[in-house]
Amino acid sequence: MSMATDGGATAAAPADPDLERPAFLELFFDLVYVFALVTLANMLANDLTWTGLAEALVLLLAFTMIWALTVWTADTIDLTRPSGQGHLIWVAAASLLLAATAADAYGDRALLFAITFVIIPLSTTAYYAVVVSKGWPPRRSTIRIQTRQSITAVGWIGGALVGGSGQLPIWEIAVVVESVGAVCGWPLPRIGRSRPRDWRLVHARVAERYRQFVIIALGVSIFVTGTTFSRSEYTLESAWALLVVFSTVVLMWRIYIYRAGELLTDAIVRSTDPALFTQSAAITHLIMVAGIAGAAVTSDLVVNRPLGETPPSWAAVILGSPALYLLGRGLLDFTVFGRISRSRLAGVVLLGCLAPATPVLPPILVALLAMIVLALIAVANLASTRRHTRTPAPPMLG
Repeated sequence: MSMATDGGATAAAPADPDLERPAFLELFFDLVYVFALVTLANMLANDLTWTGLAEALVLLLAFTMIWALTVWTADTIDLTRPSGQGHLIWVAAASLLLAATAADAYGDRALLFAITFVIIPLSTTAYYAVVVSKGWPPRRSTIRIQTRQSITAVGWIGGALVGGSGQLPIWEIAVVVESVGAVCGWPLPRIGRSRPRDWRLVHARVAERYRQFVIIALGVSIFVTGTTFSRSEYTLESAWALLVVFSTVVLMWRIYIYRAGELLTDAIVRSTDPALFTQSAAITHLIMVAGIAGAAVTSDLVVNRPLGETPPSWAAVILGSPALYLLGRGLLDFTVFGRISRSRLAGVVLLGCLAPATPVLPPILVALLAMIVLALIAVANLASTRRHTRTPAPPMLG
């Protein structure tokens, strides 16, 4: 792929292996999302209701869309040039403002959150139109994104202005429309829709960014766990809770890197439609990150109160988070290998079977049982590795 310049920016598809790795500026950008995920975990821990869960999920999807858009666009600009660096720094600054207002996004700062969220993607497409090299991305792609973002902006800003009980439903509709639009290629009458292959992606680089997103989420879980323990009253039970939650995070990491996580880049390269494969991998990683974020909420709950009754909402988080993670991880297996590991399915079933017993168990024991399920899966993975070696064989994309 060639590189063309115009006005100090390029549409980059680097052949140099060094350029296939994420830039340091992208890692700096990720620090903002550490703060964002910590904020969302604290929000949910402080309001563990169905409404609180829905509010946190809407914000998680919003942050994820900004992060994913930035990951994809980083492959079409040259981050070694001042214009590209300046744009990414601007997105990082706006994302920081977004994260800083998230805790009160359903209160007094709703309008500020909505306006900031709307401006980020619109400014990115405007940057393409004005600065990035001529002919890339295709003008129709820019029009599609600008138009769809302008439509959903009405929902975000309108919901903020309505406020109260009407805000969440409006924002839910907006985030669903935006997510479906992105997955479907922002379809518009006469112009059609964008296809993943229309983006000039360095797929090895994007795969690495997805892995880094998982590491960010795991780091957030460790941060929340340590912070919660340092602020809580020291007891033997809280120390055991710290060990259980940390072990859960370690097991999530181990399960992720087992085969599919390691072979993701190779699987993308082998696929006959790498761009579509990359888009599918984005969805599976979002599901896994949501599960890991739930583990951060679990740490806040269990370390603070390891003993006593386990309310149904607590049980839903403690058992539901690893189940959601295993669901996403199973879908990643299917994407890479064309099949879902039986251990993932067995893990989800076991976690579901534990649910009826949670009312009579303390939170620390529920968390311990969830950790044991993950440990069994990790052991099964290790045994499977010794028996045979799998190679990527993406089903629907090959």
